[in-house]
Amino acid sequence: MLLTDQTRPTRAEISLSNLANNLAIVKSQIQSDVKIMAMVKANAYGHGIERIAKELVSLGVDALGVAYLEEAAFLRESGVKAPIVVLGAVNSWQIHSFLSYDVELCTSSIAKAQAISQAAKEKGCIAKIHLKIDTGMERIGVQWHNAPGFIDEVLKLSNLQIKGVFSHFAKAENDRDFTLTQLDRFQSVLKEVEKRGVKPEFIHLANSAAILNYKESHFNMVRPGIMLYGYNPNGYLPETCFGGRFLLPVMTFKTKVSYFKVVQASTGISYNHTFVTPQTTRMITLPVGYGDGYSRLLSNKADVILRGQRYPVAGNICMDQTMVDIGPQGTAYNGDDVLLFGQMDGMVLPLEELCQKIGTIPYEVLCLISLRVPRIYIIPKESLHAAEASM
Repeated sequence: MLLTDQTRPTRAEISLSNLANNLAIVKSQIQSDVKIMAMVKANAYGHGIERIAKELVSLGVDALGVAYLEEAAFLRESGVKAPIVVLGAVNSWQIHSFLSYDVELCTSSIAKAQAISQAAKEKGCIAKIHLKIDTGMERIGVQWHNAPGFIDEVLKLSNLQIKGVFSHFAKAENDRDFTLTQLDRFQSVLKEVEKRGVKPEFIHLANSAAILNYKESHFNMVRPGIMLYGYNPNGYLPETCFGGRFLLPVMTFKTKVSYFKVVQASTGISYNHTFVTPQTTRMITLPVGYGDGYSRLLSNKADVILRGQRYPVAGNICMDQTMVDIGPQGTAYNGDDVLLFGQMDGMVLPLEELCQKIGTIPYEVLCLISLRVPRIYIIPKESLHAAEASM
C-alpha cells in the first residue's frame, strides 16, 4: 500500500459512525438469524480495506467478501481473523496460496473444482468452497441449467467442503421481472443441492438492492456493499428512512486552497483553454486532480463548496491541480477547506450529483480515489470516551 502523508491538504475523511449507522440499517432489513458478509473489495469501495474491514468485524459482521486473493492475503497479514470469501474467479496457480491463507474460494467450474481438490490433497487440508451459479449475470459461474451435473462432479472430489452456494443479481434495483426469474432459477438449483443431501452452511444471493427490495432473496446470508458506504442502490433518495435512520455517506472528499490570484477578462484557463474568463475574476487553485481520482470528466462541470458558497471548476482538471472561479467578489485564503463531495459545515455536495454530470455511479467514483489520498478516520465520540475511560 502506498504510504501517504496524513497532513496532505487533499484527504478523504471517513466517518466510522456513519459506517455503523449504515450497518444498523442492513440489520434492520433482515431477520435476526440471517448472516452478513460485508463487501470490502476494491479497497472497501475506496474507503480503506484494512480499517474498514476491522471496523466491520468489530461491529459484528459474520464474514468479509473480496474479489481477489491479494485482498484476502492483505487482510490476513493485517491481522484479520474473520472468515474471508474470495468471490472472484480463481486462477489455478493461486490455489495453494488461497489454502495457506485459510480463505474460502469461489468455485465456478468443474475444472476449477478439480484443481482445488488436487491442491487441497497436496497440502493435506480441506478447502472451503462456495459454488457459484450463474442465474443471468453471464459473468462467472456455472449456468443454472447445468448446475445438477456440476454438483454431481464436485461431490465426487475429495478434500472439499461445500461451505456455500451463491449467485448474483444483475438488475435488482430496476427490473423486478428479471430479478424474480433469477430468484426462481436459483431456487431450482437449491432443490438440486437438497436432493443430493448437501447442506451448505451459507446460501447467499442478496446484494444491497435485493436486501432492500426482495426479502425472499435473503436466505441465510446477505452481501451488502454500496449501502454500507451510504448510498441507496435504488438511486439518489436522501429522504428515504429505514426505521428512523437514513443512509449516511461514509466518505467526505476535501482539499484546501493552495493559490489565489486575480485573472483578467478573456484569459484562458488550464490545458487547451477550455474555459475563458468572461470578466475579471478571482481564481483559486486546489491541490487535487485526476491523479487523486477527481475525474477529468468533471472539467467545467463540477462545483465545489468554499466558505459556504458553491463555485464552478474552471478549465480542464489537471493530474495534480484544479482551478475554480470564485467570481469578482469571491473570498478565499490559502489553507481554506474546500468540499469536493460529501458534507462540510452543514452543507452537502452529494456524490450522486457529480456522478450524474459525468454519467457514472458512486461505486466508480469512490473506487477511483487514489492511494496517494490519505484516509482520515473519524472516530465516534462515544468510542473516544470509552477509550479515555479505560486509560
